[in-house]
Amino acid sequence: MHVDLTINGEEQEYAVTRSESLLDVLRRNGYTGAKRGCDTGTCGMCTVVVDGDPEMSCVTPIAKADGATVETIEGLGSQDDLDPVQAAFVDNSALQCGFCIPGMIMRSKALLDENPDPTEQEIREALSDNLCRCTGYKKIVEAVLDASDRLDGDPAVAADGGSLPTDECCQAAGGRCQHPDATGGGGEQ
Repeated sequence: MHVDLTINGEEQEYAVTRSESLLDVLRRNGYTGAKRGCDTGTCGMCTVVVDGDPEMSCVTPIAKADGATVETIEGLGSQDDLDPVQAAFVDNSALQCGFCIPGMIMRSKALLDENPDPTEQEIREALSDNLCRCTGYKKIVEAVLDASDRLDGDPAVAADGGSLPTDECCQAAGGRCQHPDATGGGGEQ
């Protein structure tokens, strides 16, 4: 049997067997960001976005995915050019062992595509199918809130939670800005 998939914007055709899951086909073809955790659809580590919706690829029969558009973590950004959701996870220290992170990021991306300004409770509900054994989810929720702000074009937040310096703060300091990240500071630049 053959299936056609559009993965991260590229049309692909794969020879598959009916018993395979979407996760099997993705991983066999080099998309290893989606992790094999439970094989029962209970951990969320294999989450990818299928036709705009987050799906647990370990329990998605490949035949059901035929003709679908699939987004994986590999399609979001690169090491040198992170997607805003990925950057927010890094900047908010929402990573520990990293095993669950691709699924968390893909589910977060799907949430933010559907609801660009979620509440903390809406984020917790959206991520409730994704397990993380390392954290208490606090930093992950903070990362999604930060990603929401970044996607809205709100000012950046420093990793420590404070605001990044602006030209206005430097001018208020009489042009003698001491912030190493400031772009319009005084004599220190």
